[in-house]
Amino acid sequence: EAAGRQRATELAAYFGVGKATMSRQLRSLEDLGLVAREPDPADGRAWLVHLTDDGLARFRSVRDARRGRYVRKLADWDRAEVAELARLLHQLNARAES
Repeated sequence: EAAGRQRATELAAYFGVGKATMSRQLRSLEDLGLVAREPDPADGRAWLVHLTDDGLARFRSVRDARRGRYVRKLADWDRAEVAELARLLHQLNARAES
């Protein structure tokens, strides 16, 4: 959401998929009106991809629903257990992005 416009190659690297796979996925999302492409002013051969208003609304809806499920599933956990889970997930994410 906060990343703004990105090249497909950057998205492919972030998600750990090939360029062809990312291209197919973006084409499908574009057909659904969830993302849009525009020429990259820094490189006329490249395109920048961004969420449309509908795409952003769908993203937020899915994110909020997922958060709600986690809140319900963790409702009976001790606060220390939730804090430990959060710490471990943060550690996992940091390693995955390095």
